[in-house]
Amino acid sequence: MSTRLLLLVLYSLISLNLQTSHSTDTLKPHQNITDGLTLISSNKRFEFGFFSPGNGSSGGGRYLGIWYHNLPLTVVWVANRNNPVSESFGKLALNENGVLILYNRSLGTVWSTNNIPVAESSTPVLQLLDSGNLVVRDDKSNGTNFFWESFDFPTDTLLPNFKLGWKLDVGLHRLVRSWKSSDDPSEGEYSFSLDSPEVPQLVLRRGSQTLYRWGPFDGSSFSGSTMLTTNPLFQAIFVYNSVELYYKFEMLDDTILSRFVVSPLGLLEYYTWRVNSSKDWNRLITFNSDPCDSYVKCGWYGSCYSLSTCKCLSGFTPESPLDWGLFSYSGGCRRRHELKCSHRDGFVKYEGLKLPDNPIVWANYTDDECEAMCLKNCSCMAYANLNIYGNGSSRCVVWIGDLVDLKNFPNGGDQIYIRMAHTELQSIADAKRKRVTIKIVSVATVVGVLVLSIGTIWYISWLMREKRKDQIGRSSNAQQSGSFQYMEETQDEGFQLPLFDLETIFLACNNFSERNKIGQGGFGSVYKGELSNGQEIAVKRLLEKSIQGVEELKNEIILIAKLQHRNLVKLLGCCIEGDETMLVYEYLPNKSLNNFIYDKPTRKLLTWRKRYHIIKGVARGLLYLHQDSRLRIIHRDLKTSNILLDSELNPKISDFGIARIFGTDQIQEMTKRIIGTYGYMSPEYAMNGHYSVKSDVYSFGVIVLEILSGQKNWAFHHPDHDLNLLGHTWMLWNRRLPLEILDPTLVQEPSSGNQVIRCIQVSLLCVQQYPEDRPKMSTVYSMLSYEKMELPEPKEPGFCRESYTKKFDTSASDSSTLNEVTMTTLGGR
Repeated sequence: MSTRLLLLVLYSLISLNLQTSHSTDTLKPHQNITDGLTLISSNKRFEFGFFSPGNGSSGGGRYLGIWYHNLPLTVVWVANRNNPVSESFGKLALNENGVLILYNRSLGTVWSTNNIPVAESSTPVLQLLDSGNLVVRDDKSNGTNFFWESFDFPTDTLLPNFKLGWKLDVGLHRLVRSWKSSDDPSEGEYSFSLDSPEVPQLVLRRGSQTLYRWGPFDGSSFSGSTMLTTNPLFQAIFVYNSVELYYKFEMLDDTILSRFVVSPLGLLEYYTWRVNSSKDWNRLITFNSDPCDSYVKCGWYGSCYSLSTCKCLSGFTPESPLDWGLFSYSGGCRRRHELKCSHRDGFVKYEGLKLPDNPIVWANYTDDECEAMCLKNCSCMAYANLNIYGNGSSRCVVWIGDLVDLKNFPNGGDQIYIRMAHTELQSIADAKRKRVTIKIVSVATVVGVLVLSIGTIWYISWLMREKRKDQIGRSSNAQQSGSFQYMEETQDEGFQLPLFDLETIFLACNNFSERNKIGQGGFGSVYKGELSNGQEIAVKRLLEKSIQGVEELKNEIILIAKLQHRNLVKLLGCCIEGDETMLVYEYLPNKSLNNFIYDKPTRKLLTWRKRYHIIKGVARGLLYLHQDSRLRIIHRDLKTSNILLDSELNPKISDFGIARIFGTDQIQEMTKRIIGTYGYMSPEYAMNGHYSVKSDVYSFGVIVLEILSGQKNWAFHHPDHDLNLLGHTWMLWNRRLPLEILDPTLVQEPSSGNQVIRCIQVSLLCVQQYPEDRPKMSTVYSMLSYEKMELPEPKEPGFCRESYTKKFDTSASDSSTLNEVTMTTLGGR
């Protein structure tokens, strides 16, 4: 018999050996798996056997791996990733010593596990566990003491309960590495790992080059990322002891499948699949999508901000101002005042930062001890006290040499103390004293001007009232014929506005009785009134201790008196008399959109056509403010309670107390006094005080979703997760189920389906995280009006996981809330 024939006979004999056992999840010694036979985990989640990547048409050979059972081919582990089996002649066997061996057609070894120390009394078996872990264990024990497991040798996928990190006792480093391409599972260029055992950080590399870095660990998260911490979908776990150091995640909902993947393009992505409902994998997050996460984006002592802009830390200046302005950041920043390594050096605290790279752990010192030890070392540039091993014990972490790879990260960032020269410390102290002095003088000046202005207005009003009394007396004829009874028109900043006298307003509003009260806000109360001529009015009455005051009143008068549009509320006049300060508006019988859409009986009246009419009306009003009016107005507090409805449900934008005028060429402005409403504020405004027309666009997107769903963004609740309305809509959009967000009481016309989906898509485009991604209102209105206009695919919303109960970390020195209105004063560094 020839050698070739002998090999074929042997191959056939092995193939016939107990193949029927493979309908279970185990393989015993002397059994084997050939092409076409598989092991299936007991929960029917995972399958193990031979496969061809992609569509199988590349002819690249066969691979032994694990994939999801009964789903489109999604491979999570490959044994012979760098050495495929040609044709369909692969065979896997388990020998008596617990060693797995993959044979090719000629019975040559293609892949095998290492020799395993198995006791003579043990009977090794191979089992595919419900977790997707392929293990060799003792058949006499169901414990977790495995002889070998695939979780120790991952490929490109991180599954729940997989431990990314180190087995310190044997020096094993578990990391995931990308496929070379979507059709080639051999080792690619990109890897994701937990480095190093001394200072744990999560790092994504291309070869040996660091591309992205999250860390070090601070006891709850890896510095620079909150997405890898416990969230509504999974619980993140970080463990460090003498045997192991690892990061893993456990699913909180066993009806959702999930996996982290390092793609062949170097993207770290998180996918989910809801059992019995999903039709495709939903990519929820791409972790390295933020340009600011790029390693060393801004050079030495440079910090990257949300708009992918670099700024030097306070106390530093660009190394090359020309290059810095041209977005070439490799040079980074240098100190304004050089260190002299003396005891006159000190430390300045910086907050809201992703901690720099190359940390070193010193002993378990207190803050004072850590500072003193760092100060003694001339190369020690910074220190922080961190619970770096997650065991509740803080360690002194220091940085030797210049600081690199910083990121502005106010929501979830860390604090660090950076070494500064005495001259710089003196400059900081002087600047602080100067700011305090300027603040005191400014407050005194503003108070003086306000007192003088109010006194002047009151005096002029008194003179004019007395003059009018002399002219018309107190005859009954004058009382009956005066339809408005307002004061003579006065001029203020180029416009004329009627002044009502206090007696007229009191009579119209029934002495401000509770029966006449129709609203409450940060300004004060709003009352319904009726003038002697029968005209109905709405009176906004300033509270003495309201969080919005005279400046906001003046701002609203100046702005709204100059603006005329059918989708803006009409200001009829004002009353400033004694201690009373009031604005008089046209009365709108349907009150605010807020009262209409959140009340189940009334929102049943809102058909799709009426809701669409309201959405377009608000868009027209905003477009007028941003572009078509004589002024360029940023509203800054757009919300459903500030949109009023007339008798025909025409929307009218109101409350311009905190609005701002922009120059025609102005793009953005910054304030340290943030006033607005959580749930409607854009991320850049809530976190950093930056506002622009795109801030209003964000608020508009939230309003559209609330109109469609009949739910508030910040009060949204779902039994399956803790996402807010934005996050829930984004999740449904990715699952191709956007219509599930709709209010169940909504009456749709048969032909409105595409129009509804279009509105959802436009709203998601408006609430994207970064302002530059959001469309202008002119584009928004075009998107809503022209159904043939092609829309881009939206990106992830900002604040999609925030809720009313979760306060924003703005490093605020003072904040207060009243009736949804929030005022925050941002602290500086």
